[in-house]
Amino acid sequence: MTISFGTTGAQSTHTDTITPAVVGSAGQLAVLQVVSGHPLDSVPSTPSGWTLVGSASGGGGSFGASAGPRRHTFFARILLGGDANPTTAIPSGSAGSLIIGRIVSLSKTAGTGWRWAASFGDDQTSGTAFSVTGTTALTWKAGDYALIGYGVASNADSYTAEAIAAAGVTFGAVTERADNAITTGNGATVALASCSVSSGTATLAPIITATLASASIGIAGVMRVREASSDVNASPQSVFPPRNLVSATGLTGDDIVTISLLRQAGSDLQPVRAASSVDVTGQASFLRVDAEQPFGISVNYEAILTDVNGTQWTVFSGPITSTVNSDVVSDAIRGVGAAVKIESPLEWKRDRDSSQFNINGRIVVVGKPRSSRSGTLTVRTETDDDGDAMNDLLDNATEGTILVRKQTSLSRLDGTYALLDDTESPNWYDEFRWFAMNVVQADDWPDVMEAAGFTLQDIANNFSILSDIAAFFPTNLLAIAQYDFGP
Repeated sequence: MTISFGTTGAQSTHTDTITPAVVGSAGQLAVLQVVSGHPLDSVPSTPSGWTLVGSASGGGGSFGASAGPRRHTFFARILLGGDANPTTAIPSGSAGSLIIGRIVSLSKTAGTGWRWAASFGDDQTSGTAFSVTGTTALTWKAGDYALIGYGVASNADSYTAEAIAAAGVTFGAVTERADNAITTGNGATVALASCSVSSGTATLAPIITATLASASIGIAGVMRVREASSDVNASPQSVFPPRNLVSATGLTGDDIVTISLLRQAGSDLQPVRAASSVDVTGQASFLRVDAEQPFGISVNYEAILTDVNGTQWTVFSGPITSTVNSDVVSDAIRGVGAAVKIESPLEWKRDRDSSQFNINGRIVVVGKPRSSRSGTLTVRTETDDDGDAMNDLLDNATEGTILVRKQTSLSRLDGTYALLDDTESPNWYDEFRWFAMNVVQADDWPDVMEAAGFTLQDIANNFSILSDIAAFFPTNLLAIAQYDFGP
């Protein structure tokens, strides 16, 4: 895994608006470094399709000619190919304002994507020995890449001996990528350098230094770039009812501390059970079972990952279409269910508690909101095994609640229902049985209730004695949860 420097783009300078040229190719990371000065100390606007990595102002004093604060900003974009040149701006019409920017590109050899974080600090003591300590602690490890940016107030300066340090971390040789004195407006001198982390690990704010040709004050920052290791994958279990295993991996490599998993079907996003804002600090992987996915519809899974610096990253799995050859009534918590045929027609009743009053010949009605739907849901099972499975489900339904799904998802039917009572009507001459269930539409099970990745019946179908289980899963219990118990 190696990150390497690509290309340095041309500098763009103006009093308020710049459109620097994009450099690099598809898959590379483009980084836009901007140094600006403005009486209001405004943050430059984020270009369309780009991400604000970080921005900070420093130097102290009042904004003036070769004096006062300058602002340093990093933007980033993963190039798609044929990317438009970005435009960024500060408010126009202000005396002495200036904005300078250029784009550089980085390439990587591995990883599932790009991750970054930034830390800034300022030097308010005028002198040639420029030194700042970042205000944000960053994690460091071998293979990380550092883009080091500087902006000082002087409009006639230059940099040498650019360097970065963090205790316990060895940085490779620093290479200067740009060094330009700008006379636009009140002026500034801008520089950019880069290096890689050779060895060591730490969580520390970086110390950034350089030697100036003349005394000045200003701001500096580092953008730490890393090849991403985190990813999300989904795989169907070949069991009935269908369940999808959704796993996020490589979390510690990207300093992920919180995760949320969501299921996406078309434009609809639904949280995966027991996977909302879960603390995963120190965990390399995270697994949840989705036993509530629609049938016959392509779904994929989204993982929202929050790292130790509070930055959110979103990754997606590939698509899965869960197929069955029947309608299904199930218990999404226990992972059990029955193959059924849902009878029609359906009649949904919705109560509305109300009172009416005759006031001087006028009927006045006072009512409460319309209730959720209720009615009788009739299903047919066609084998003894399915009928027995239906009875087991009704006997042991978690919180007396069932999940109903059509063979191909039907939004006006699919849903969670609370059981009031049921009537079983078996045939005498074949294995068919009818179950009439009085139900009320209900909220989903509480999110804290995690879906089972396997059932006791799954284990019984595959193993005879406990020692067989121990021999087959010699590592840990997680291996059982991740195993596909299907045929």
